[in-house]
Amino acid sequence: MFYNVLKAKDLVDLDHATKFDKNVLLEKDGCGLVAMALKKDEIIDTHTSTEDAAVYVIDGEIEIHFNAEKFKIDKGEILMFKKDSEHKVLALKDSKFLIFKA
Repeated sequence: MFYNVLKAKDLVDLDHATKFDKNVLLEKDGCGLVAMALKKDEIIDTHTSTEDAAVYVIDGEIEIHFNAEKFKIDKGEILMFKKDSEHKVLALKDSKFLIFKA
């Protein structure tokens, strides 16, 4: 077992990234924790989550689009959704967020 104290805002870096930065923190059998940073107006193209998921915005503001519905998630907010949900992500501001998959 290991112990680490991490600062969420420092897990990913937009200063040296072109469009986004990604840091896989934990991953096992499709479950995990991923830190993402996405520059303003950049998009993570449509994809499908293979696990139930939650997105927590550390900093910035993102929009997650599910077919005809879209949800704006601000700093400090969490959006949870079921597996097999096709979606895409748009950064409304330079943003950092955590993705929990279970």
